[in-house]
Amino acid sequence: MRKNRRSFLKKLVAGTTAAGFLPFAKNASAAEVKLKGALVHHVFFWLKEPNNEGHLKQLVKALNDLLKVETIKMSHIGFPAGTESRDVVDHSYSVSYMVMFDNQAGQDAYQVHPLHVKFVKENSYLWERVVVYDSVDQ
Repeated sequence: MRKNRRSFLKKLVAGTTAAGFLPFAKNASAAEVKLKGALVHHVFFWLKEPNNEGHLKQLVKALNDLLKVETIKMSHIGFPAGTESRDVVDHSYSVSYMVMFDNQAGQDAYQVHPLHVKFVKENSYLWERVVVYDSVDQ
């Protein structure tokens, strides 16, 4: 009986957790996935030494460590895609870092969080340029 209950609880938790991600499933349409009230913080980094694999790895590790900030709800760390070259497409950056917060207050807390302050202090020597785009829905 106890084993069956434990198994049932594991399945229940797994199902509930999976259900929480259903809106973001690959089959969901853009109309089904709405980000009401969210603040998207998208940062693009240009490394001083773009061909230095050690610097790239250090930045990516530091960005992953930064994801421990509690107010971050979703994240994506990426690199220039191999999409076609067009006048409107910029493939020149080294790393892209996108995080999402529930609201402006979450982003404000992130900016002064000790992990963010430490990230900037310990890694800013790696980049020559940073561009940030913050956006909210209408």
